[in-house]
Amino acid sequence: MANRPRRRSAGTAVKIVVTGPFAAGKTTLIRTISEITVLSTERGITDETRSRKTDTTVAMDFGRITIDRDLVLYLFGTPGQDRFDFMWEILGEGMLGYVVLVDASRAESLDEAVSIREAFRKMARVPFVVGLNRAAGLDEAEEANVRARLDLEDHVPVVPCDVTDRESVKSVLLALLYAVVDSLDAATAV
Repeated sequence: MANRPRRRSAGTAVKIVVTGPFAAGKTTLIRTISEITVLSTERGITDETRSRKTDTTVAMDFGRITIDRDLVLYLFGTPGQDRFDFMWEILGEGMLGYVVLVDASRAESLDEAVSIREAFRKMARVPFVVGLNRAAGLDEAEEANVRARLDLEDHVPVVPCDVTDRESVKSVLLALLYAVVDSLDAATAV
């Protein structure tokens, strides 16, 4: 019997979900950081929201990033429009954590994120972070407003970011990974 080549170990793959309101920058975040061509289900917009952008995600986005030889992140982006909310639970199944992305330049985006955050809170008790896209920084008043609106506990990171900048996206994902590690440490300490 001929020796078959050994398959290279792929390490541990973990599922991360990127969610948030319509036009918050979820697809761009995944495209900015993914090491593979992003699988996207964007379609042309035909309703009144077309003034904000021409395409929207109707099912999901998928990308991947290898942290090291032992850890690969699979990134799943959700649709942001409520009419596609049935996808949130499908994509959230088995996630290790998630990012709630908000467009900090639009006050409505934070309002729209409230129901998404609540849906994910009911779906799974996993670590998450809030990414504030288009926020150069974050002062105490802004952070307090975000925490109050999204009913965030003190340990949930709120990270200003620019989803077009790879280093900025890395900071959001690292904040999530640290939150996951803290959660695992707390669970083993009990």
